[in-house]
Amino acid sequence: MSIAMGEGLAIHFGAQDVFADVSFQVAHGDHIALVGANGTGKTTLLRILAGLETPSAGRVSVSRSVRVGYLSQATDWLAAASDDAAQRTVYEAMDSVFAELHAQQTRLQALELELANPQHSERVLERYGELMHQFEQAGGYTYEQEIRQVLLGLGFAEADMHKPLALLSGGQRTRAQLAQLLLLKPDLLLLDEPINHLDLQATQWLEEYLKGWRASFVVVAHDRYFLDQVANRVWEMDSGTLEQYSGNYTRYLDLSAERRARKRAEYQAQQEEIARTEDFVRRYKAGQRSREARGRETRLERMDRLERPHDQKVMKLTLTSKARGGNNVLTVHELAVGYDRPLLRFPDLLLRRRERVALLGPNGCGKTTFLKTVLGEVSPLSGEVRLGTSVHVAYLAQGYENLDPGSTILNHILAAKNTPVEQARSLLGRFLFSGDDVFKPVGVLSGGERGRVALAILALQKANFLLLDEPTNQLDIQSQEMLEEVLKGYDGTILFVSHDRFFVDALATQVWAVDGGRVRAYSGNYTAYLQLVRQEQESFRATAPAKKRENARRQTEIEQQRAQRQQRQLEQRRTDLEATIQKLEARVAAISSGLEEASRAQRITDLYDLGREYADAQEELQVRLEEWASLAGE
Repeated sequence: MSIAMGEGLAIHFGAQDVFADVSFQVAHGDHIALVGANGTGKTTLLRILAGLETPSAGRVSVSRSVRVGYLSQATDWLAAASDDAAQRTVYEAMDSVFAELHAQQTRLQALELELANPQHSERVLERYGELMHQFEQAGGYTYEQEIRQVLLGLGFAEADMHKPLALLSGGQRTRAQLAQLLLLKPDLLLLDEPINHLDLQATQWLEEYLKGWRASFVVVAHDRYFLDQVANRVWEMDSGTLEQYSGNYTRYLDLSAERRARKRAEYQAQQEEIARTEDFVRRYKAGQRSREARGRETRLERMDRLERPHDQKVMKLTLTSKARGGNNVLTVHELAVGYDRPLLRFPDLLLRRRERVALLGPNGCGKTTFLKTVLGEVSPLSGEVRLGTSVHVAYLAQGYENLDPGSTILNHILAAKNTPVEQARSLLGRFLFSGDDVFKPVGVLSGGERGRVALAILALQKANFLLLDEPTNQLDIQSQEMLEEVLKGYDGTILFVSHDRFFVDALATQVWAVDGGRVRAYSGNYTAYLQLVRQEQESFRATAPAKKRENARRQTEIEQQRAQRQQRQLEQRRTDLEATIQKLEARVAAISSGLEEASRAQRITDLYDLGREYADAQEELQVRLEEWASLAGE
């Protein structure tokens, strides 16, 4: 059953058509990956679905009862919030999602006061039971645990939960908005680049969470592994149209390649048929076979011409170094990096020419700080970091923070290298900026477009040592694949930070992994790193001293026995409570019958005494019920 659908959608800005005649249906339980090159209209389509943008043609209909949640990749969700809302802590913002549960709790408390009145009606007791059941079914006893689970999963530390939203970084605000949307559980969740601000661990957590999502979602992301894990359908924006596929991302790649090959073959076959027909008409139109020639010409005029298949445009990046540096590119000796306190500690490491090192670790662990220490922008807290002879460094900053939002694309290129304007424009053409595009201010560009500008500047520097901080973050998948190939062929040395597992696996010759504030070096790519880590764990278990293993075994037994004892105590206490509750419920029922009898007989004294006794019994029953609910939670 469809919960949302689009019919004949089109969007254009001025004379530019972004897409046209786009139709689709979203069914309950659809997990849709929306893919396509940057600029093909993926974000626009999400905004139309969210009701935030009006199509130039066509219409979107969403079922009346369907709740839609939208995560934008660009807009600061606090910008439209009141000052009071911005001063709420992260936890308070999440807790506000459960306003209806809080309202139910308030109604339960009001009903408890009514139940304390000896003259309450049976309807009050019935209503209390119904509301208590609704409260429990809606997660009244588990929502606090759920809030913590989502916040921790998305990378918030315990201390972060008590920070005001206004003090969060841009990435933290995006993660907080994502957490709130997950807790809201909308019927249709629209996610535009949800993993841009997530480290590897948080990305893996989100994968598992979305795999278990019972409702529907449409997600835009450039992480191929992530899409493969979460999607059961794929929508591809291509040449202004929307192609739809069943299955995950890997299945889509196979089906899409088949479709493109089939379209090229059909187009080529038709072109050959047209050429043969036109040749026949030219040769025989004035001769003895003129009738046949005119018939073929008529059929040719009526033929539905297939459009030439469009290959997606991909930037043409080349990276070369202007001078060969020394064999020892970077030397690290007993290094500690950070600001007021050490964030990362390094062993003695040597990075040699043409090696490609991936620095892996959670967000906030100090990876960017290390890159800035290598650049000389941050001083080491202790130890030494030293560049080799004739090493020329180029730096690609995370989020492209080195770009001036007020300056145009062309001016950035001219500032990076003193070159004629036509040569600069020719370079920008290879990065898919043509015509008047080169005069756009960087501030109005999408993330992917800013990434292409940053890569163009990187190419101009012809450095022999590249420092790349999340280089694939804003690039579309085609550009990611192209960048991988270019960097694999680069004749210099690369030190890069990335949480893109495909990218790391394709590129790295070493992995420097952060573990508890310390860095360890591993040879090989990401797959080799995982294998080495598993081997280390297995070796440790196999070679641990017998006494240590025995102590661990005994400690495990003690903990298991303690847990079993606690569980038995809890079960016994719950059994005792259930017996007590049964007796109290019987007592309340008996007193209630006594009250009815005394009321019919007009025994005022008995009514007063029984009313007090009923209130006391009801209060004790409520206490025992709450205690039982607490034990059930444990």
